[in-house]
Amino acid sequence: MIADLQPGPTVAALLAILPCESTVSTWGEEVYFALPMSAEPEPGARQVVDPGTVCFWVDGSALALPWGRTPVSKGSECRLVCACNVLGRIRGDPRMLKSARDGEIIRVEAV
Repeated sequence: MIADLQPGPTVAALLAILPCESTVSTWGEEVYFALPMSAEPEPGARQVVDPGTVCFWVDGSALALPWGRTPVSKGSECRLVCACNVLGRIRGDPRMLKSARDGEIIRVEAV
């Protein structure tokens, strides 16, 4: 998958550690995976986002990629576990993420 990222401190920290690999975890209709970086909450951090939003979960040091409902969603919203930094958006249909399985290895790199 390809994502378009917005400039900001968390994106800069992410780009500085790439390429890297991590292990996929799923939580409802969300894929997340830990990264070897940290960040502070940014202005505009949100808990409810659109499907396909690229988020950084500050407390979990993880990239979060929701495409639908999570265990804390109300209605059909994409609700993250807490407010997360919004980094950008996945190109195309984010429902492609539903094929990801817990324990799979994911590689993140800049293109």
